[in-house]
Amino acid sequence: MTTPSHLERLNPEQLAAIETTEGPLLVLAGAGTGKTRVLTTRFAHILLSGRAKPWQVLAVTFTNKAAREMRERISFILGAPAEGLWLGTFHALCARMLRRHAEHVGLTSGFLILDTDDQLRLLKQVIEPWRVDVKRWPLPGLMGIIQRWKDRGLTPDAITPAENVDYADGHARAIYAAYQTRLRELNACDFGDLMLHMVEILRKHPDVLEQYHRMFRYILVDEYQDTNTVQYLWLRLLARRPGDVSNICCVGDDDQSIYSWRGAEVENILRFEQDFPGATIVRLERNYRSTAHILGAAAGLISHNDGRLGKTLRPGREDADGEKVRVVGVWDSDAEAREICMRIERLHGEGHPLGEIAILVRAGFQTRAFEERLVQTGIPYRIVGGVRFYERAEIRDALAYMRALVNPADDLAFERIVNVPKRGVGTAALQKMHVQARARQQPLAPTLAAMIEEKLIKGKSADKQAEFIAALSGARATLAKEGHVVAVETLLEESGYLDMWRNDTAPDAPGRVENLHELVRALADFPTLGEFLEHVSLVMDTEGASEEQKVSVMTLHGAKGLEFDTVFLPGWEEGVFPSQRTLDEGGNKGLEEERRLAYVGITRARHRLTILHASSRRIYANWQESMPSRFLDELPDEHVEREGENATRQARRDHSGLFSSSVFSDDISGSMSPLVAKRRKRMQEELAASTPQIKVGTRVFHQKFGYGVVIEADRGATEVSFEKSGIKRVMSSYLQPIAD
Repeated sequence: MTTPSHLERLNPEQLAAIETTEGPLLVLAGAGTGKTRVLTTRFAHILLSGRAKPWQVLAVTFTNKAAREMRERISFILGAPAEGLWLGTFHALCARMLRRHAEHVGLTSGFLILDTDDQLRLLKQVIEPWRVDVKRWPLPGLMGIIQRWKDRGLTPDAITPAENVDYADGHARAIYAAYQTRLRELNACDFGDLMLHMVEILRKHPDVLEQYHRMFRYILVDEYQDTNTVQYLWLRLLARRPGDVSNICCVGDDDQSIYSWRGAEVENILRFEQDFPGATIVRLERNYRSTAHILGAAAGLISHNDGRLGKTLRPGREDADGEKVRVVGVWDSDAEAREICMRIERLHGEGHPLGEIAILVRAGFQTRAFEERLVQTGIPYRIVGGVRFYERAEIRDALAYMRALVNPADDLAFERIVNVPKRGVGTAALQKMHVQARARQQPLAPTLAAMIEEKLIKGKSADKQAEFIAALSGARATLAKEGHVVAVETLLEESGYLDMWRNDTAPDAPGRVENLHELVRALADFPTLGEFLEHVSLVMDTEGASEEQKVSVMTLHGAKGLEFDTVFLPGWEEGVFPSQRTLDEGGNKGLEEERRLAYVGITRARHRLTILHASSRRIYANWQESMPSRFLDELPDEHVEREGENATRQARRDHSGLFSSSVFSDDISGSMSPLVAKRRKRMQEELAASTPQIKVGTRVFHQKFGYGVVIEADRGATEVSFEKSGIKRVMSSYLQPIAD
């Protein structure tokens, strides 16, 4: 029998993941194992084999980019555009569902989706009765608490006194309830509501749930390890079909779960077999990205985690030998930057493209030294993760103008733009407008128009505000006659908003005008202004492109899903990586996530990987002695070539406590200036003088962890068994010996 073309060139594990169509399936897809190909081919296979129609498959991704790629690949396999698919991000799919069932949660199908800025403006309004001190309790912090409750699937009435928090003087739950009430009054919701409302509807309305059970015969989920609680609840409700098999396929990698700080629960993937008894598990372990040594280093490191389902990556390429992972010890962060830039220059001189080189850091503060050094050496680079297009101030303003154009009742949008540009509407004037609006029981826009008509506003400000109202009215007429593109362009001109930036003398003003023109150009891709605004609300990733080859500098979290020929991983020291704050807050669970983050960093590299650690590092203007990360000890020696690290370890264990110059690579120490050498000697002496000699068995006190007993000691790294915190490795200089 001839193998269908879409199933050709698949390895046995990939084929099993695609052809196991019935029943619950968990695909553990390691880094570089062809996860996306498996997911898209499985979708196409279900359609081509006649098991389901396009609208009978629910496919969920985490980003719009992933959804677009999946749609394009499916269309390519099918040989025709994929129409009628339920394919998109969690939020996009829930928005689509919610518009069908909005009345069940007190909304209409035309509800608004508020962005972060508008959420804060609304929150500021609803907290007034509680007289919350926003300097002590900042609004973003309160909004963060509300969103975390939503991520956990908790409505205000589901929050128990024990789950309430002290934030906002203990009023957080009550403010959350008032915030939700106000959202319904505005016929609006925020991102968290899209999923929260749908979970509530599916739970309370069995007829709606049954409708989707009949509709969706198959469910496909990408990046399952990154799901939070409410996403998990939504999927479980849709997948568990009474009296029938659950045809849910979740693809993910428990070893790459690194987003707990934004609500992701690794336990969701770990308990898949409990949630869906009889589930099949397929492990994709053939990596087609990295060399054998890189994979060996990654496998050795991640094997130290207990909370994992277990798999071992192995090379799937024939040319997968490559060079060993290099671990390099340097003196400080400046030397670290010099070392990396020197190696980049050498690689580039040998023909290595700069676009295939990445520097991946654990924390943002690490980038300064690299930016300075890259500029000095003339190496083009880009900091990945800057402000996105739709988050820029001028774009937010323009979007508010658009919202006010299509919805005169959108008070939040109106408040943002009524005094931009300046029209004499200060806090007092806006408050007066609110009083009038409540008395007239109408939105702010028609209230302002009435106040101008009735001469309740006078002087120059009245003229400017009248021009604003006229611009809105004129743009609405243009919208009906000439379409949304012309209407928006007219509104931005007639309102004076474009002129405000044209007349601005700031260096970035011309760029802002260009951004606004680009925004207007983007409107042409959408049939209506409403569809464009919804698209903007749901956009999760926007990335610019550049033809120039540049070294990428980004955080490890930002690098997930990317790959490069050469990767540098700096800052592998205790307290930096693993992060001390994560260890303090998360204990062993936090340590395991930090190790998963290290695993992600290692597996970004295709051919070359260099890990660096510094013996001292400037953190917030202070130099601190550093210990090599425990993760370095967990890398298998057979896959690693160490430059200076053995000397670093010996220096730490040396009773003199001095850092020997032999720690450093020849390139760095050989070019040391007399001034740097003098400073280094002084720092060595200061570190030695300030570090106490502590013996095993000594009772000690640590300001953070309390009392404990030393179980392994030297001047640099000391292991202490603390009475309340367990065993921890800490700096000797932070310990105070306690006399018996």
